[in-house]
Parts: sequence; structure tokens; C-alpha cells
Amino acid sequence: MSTPRRRRPTMADVAERAGVSRTLVSFILDGKPGASDETRRRVLAIADEIGYRPDSAARLLAQGRSRTLGVMTDVRQLFQAELVTHIYPAAERLGYEVLLSANLPDRTEATVVDSLLSHRCGALILLGPTGDQSFLEKLAQRAPVVVACRRLTGLNQQTPLATVRTNDAKGIRQAVDYLVGLGHRRIHHVDGGRDPGSADRSRAYKAAMRAHGLAEEIEVIPGAHNEDAGAAAARAMLAAPTLPTAVLAGNDRCALGILDVFTRAGVDVPAQVSLMGYDDTRLSENPRIDLSTIHQDAAEIARHAVQLAVQMLVEGPPHAMDVVLEPTLVVRGTTAPPRGGPAARSGIADTIEG
Repeated sequence: MSTPRRRRPTMADVAERAGVSRTLVSFILDGKPGASDETRRRVLAIADEIGYRPDSAARLLAQGRSRTLGVMTDVRQLFQAELVTHIYPAAERLGYEVLLSANLPDRTEATVVDSLLSHRCGALILLGPTGDQSFLEKLAQRAPVVVACRRLTGLNQQTPLATVRTNDAKGIRQAVDYLVGLGHRRIHHVDGGRDPGSADRSRAYKAAMRAHGLAEEIEVIPGAHNEDAGAAAARAMLAAPTLPTAVLAGNDRCALGILDVFTRAGVDVPAQVSLMGYDDTRLSENPRIDLSTIHQDAAEIARHAVQLAVQMLVEGPPHAMDVVLEPTLVVRGTTAPPRGGPAARSGIADTIEG
């Protein structure tokens, strides 16, 4: 004979054992005032004793909150696509659904957010938003917001706004330290323009170069986190009297644009110029690309983002407002020690395909 399934303890069971009302138990478990310290301790002890756990689904239903997480993503960014592939299973494990909406050149972030909220998303996960912080803070007054892959400052612990990101400053420092360790001095950085994380990465590059006594070698080439910007930066470097011996791109997509133009122009990567990216997208490990880069843990960023979103839905603003993950240096085939100093422009084709 099968053993009868044990009934899950309820809030009513806690209230009956404690000799108080169910409403008072609810207030105590939610951390609201209204009970003496003695009653609070007794209720919490009884809840723990009988194994009562709050039913998040029931609580959200009672609050009229959705179990759908709205995710804003830039479909052109490879790393954000990887984040999305990890967000789905992370949400499903917690019993939540995911609704995607894309921000495009002719579709503002405000439009994306309004679309997600109109579909009754309970919380929002924004991947690399570019809107200013005041926009994000106002948005958090409408629904809990988790910002992924961007640093925010002065977060208010009373506001349901949290961030999950990689320590970009440390990642760039690792890249510069590695290149300098190979013997490079003339290291250029192609930045990400106004894209998320770009300012932090540029500052970290300059600081790392100064730390190695290479302040006079600092060269930041304006760019963006895409292949076209990388290609334009590569053409600018090819037009200069000499090439750097190493280039640190703002992200992997930018690095791919640089690699394409350099290769078409006859520049040997890494024999003449070493090249590093940032993100470690799946394309970077393709054997024909084999890009040295800084790894961001997409699975962990996604997991933390989902957990924070659900936590804020159920419990309110989180204790950990800013979750910072560690980067990892990934060495592949596009970096090597410099060959005989700065690469001269001689031998490079004058006609460059863009």
C-alpha cells in the first residue's frame, strides 16, 4: 500500500499553534510591524519547527502579481543572446515564465519597457540598457528591475533596483597585465563608445597602462561594441605610420571587425599584432577565430539576475543590490609576444577592404 502524502504545513497551522491570528502571522513573516518581540520569536520558532515555508506563488497571486519576467535584449549582441539562453532555464526552475522584447535602433528602451509591462510582467531584467540611471530608478517604481552587465552608482536599498555584472575593471587589468607580460608596450584600446561598460573598461585600460609605467603609450581609439566600429578602428590604425603591437578591443564583436580588416590587409595576427576581445562569446572559440579574450560567466549572470528579480517580487528590495562576478583571462591563438618591436606599416596593402 502506498504511504499517504504528508500535507504541507500552512500559515493557518502556524497561527493555530501560536494562538494568534493568521493575519498577524502574515505580518510577522513579511517583516511588518504589529507584534511584540516575544510573539514574533514564538511564531518564527513554530514556523521553523513544523517546517512551514511561504508559498511564493500564492503570495504573488494574492498580490495580483505576474509570474512572468520581462527581458529586454539587444538581438545584435552575441553575449546578450547567450544570457537569454541561460535566463530561460533559470526562470523555469523557479516556476516563472520569460517574455522577451528587443531594443532596436528605431525602438527606444522606453517603448520596450512599456510593451513588457503592458503584458503584465511582474519584474524586468534589462540586458545592457543604455538609458540614464534616473530612467531606471523611475522604472523601478513601476516594477522591480534587474540591470545586467552595467554598473550603477548610489543604489537606494529601499528601491527594487539591482545590478548583476562582471568586474570590468579587473578584467581589463588582467588583459593589460597579460599583454605586458608577453612583452608588449604599444597597446591600443578600441573603446565601446556609449555602449554599456565602455567607460569603465576605458578607465581601467588607462589605469593599468599607467601602473606599468606606460602612460606615454596610452592610445584610445573611438569605437563601439560591434564589428563595423572595429573595422573602422582597424583602418585608422593601418593609416598611421606604425601599428601597435597589441590591440585590446572593447568586446569580442569589435575584435572580430578588427581581425577581419587586419587579415584582409595582410597583417599577421598575432605575429605582427596581438588582439584581445572581451566577453568570450561562443564565436570567439571557433577554431578559425580562436580569439584571446576576457570571459564573462553568462550562466551565473543569468542565474543571479533571475534570482534577484524573483526575490524582489516576493520579498521587496534585495539585501545584495550589486552582484559583482569575477572575470577570467582566456588565452587563445590571437596573442603572442611582440616580434622585433612596433610593427611597421611597410608590406601592408594600401588598398583595404572594409
